[in-house]
Amino acid sequence: MASAGPAATLGSSASRARPARPVTAYVTRPLGDQVIPISTVSNKAGNAITVGGFPDAIAVTPDGKTAYVVNQNSGTVTPIRTSTGTAGKAVKVGRDPVDMAITPDGTTAYVVSPVPGRVTPIRTATNTLGKAIKVGAYVSLIVITP
Repeated sequence: MASAGPAATLGSSASRARPARPVTAYVTRPLGDQVIPISTVSNKAGNAITVGGFPDAIAVTPDGKTAYVVNQNSGTVTPIRTSTGTAGKAVKVGRDPVDMAITPDGTTAYVVSPVPGRVTPIRTATNTLGKAIKVGAYVSLIVITP
């Protein structure tokens, strides 16, 4: 009878487990131009973070360091440093952005704007725009494969 190998424990080289850490949920408040952080440990809301006009969608980088907020009415994306809850300088992406997704390696955020129908990449290291990708009018959602 074969014996089982050593059990993987937190911190062992055989483990892919990570130590537990606080997790934050982020909720948009479109009519207040704010994002509300919620501690999932205490289930309490934190201080509101002011972002651009009518925040509509949020995506978080895989390392959890930055949350990007799509601001539909101001045509911008606001980065939020999750460790401090501080909003950075908004990135102008054009008319009516509605959704975004971040690549699994965290290097690029792709922002969807239904009219004129484009997807705009943002380099997350510098928060600079790449060349917009034309995809046709009235697009609305985006997901990225792992």
